[in-house]
Amino acid sequence: MIHPVIYTKVPRSDPKLVSEAASYGISDLHEALGASGGRMTLMNGCMRPLNPALRISGHAITAFNYPGDNMMMHKALHLAQEGDVLVLTNGGGVQGALWGELAAVYAKTKNLAGVIVEGSIRDTDALAEMKFPVWFTSISAEHSEKRGPGSVNVPMICAGVLVNPGDIVVADADGVIVIPRAHLQSAIEIARVRKVKEDDMRRQIASGASLFELGKVDIALKASGIAVRESTWLDDEASDSTQ
Repeated sequence: MIHPVIYTKVPRSDPKLVSEAASYGISDLHEALGASGGRMTLMNGCMRPLNPALRISGHAITAFNYPGDNMMMHKALHLAQEGDVLVLTNGGGVQGALWGELAAVYAKTKNLAGVIVEGSIRDTDALAEMKFPVWFTSISAEHSEKRGPGSVNVPMICAGVLVNPGDIVVADADGVIVIPRAHLQSAIEIARVRKVKEDDMRRQIASGASLFELGKVDIALKASGIAVRESTWLDDEASDSTQ
């Protein structure tokens, strides 16, 4: 049996690396983590930003809330430190808003980086106006109780991804990715290289180069064995009808 528990501390990574992660797009970090790791750490597409112009990176403070209850959210918010990202879930249910205006007002006074909510938020007009970074899966004005049970700063699944307390959460208009602390250094190093390479490709495209060739899609297409015919599909249809 897993008992409700609240841990007050999380392991932390080099703050310079955490800050640098915010300078790379989610797509770059996704690619940097590899074909398997990138998919395992990317939250599913139901997680969306309230304000797509915002981008964040910070240590994960996790809170698992009982459906219809947000007491653990409040405890996590109380414990979070400057630059942290709250990661909240109630299993993805829509009952009871996990996040709203007053929570965001308090989060801003603590200089938190933002919040990820697998569940409902409310007061969306006010949240959008104050530009506090919020990613969420649903909206509901429904009241939340404060009774528990639940847990804070324990490993949990949020939007299909395992989130350990202290993992690095990066989010932008493309979604949310959770970088395990052990992989942060390598992910940043690969993202740096990708950025330099893509900047160079942009310059070549501006000079008239073909993305099809720059991306070596022509080589991949040839290797696939897919037929390329210098004709229209009507030509093949006509040919078949005469046989």
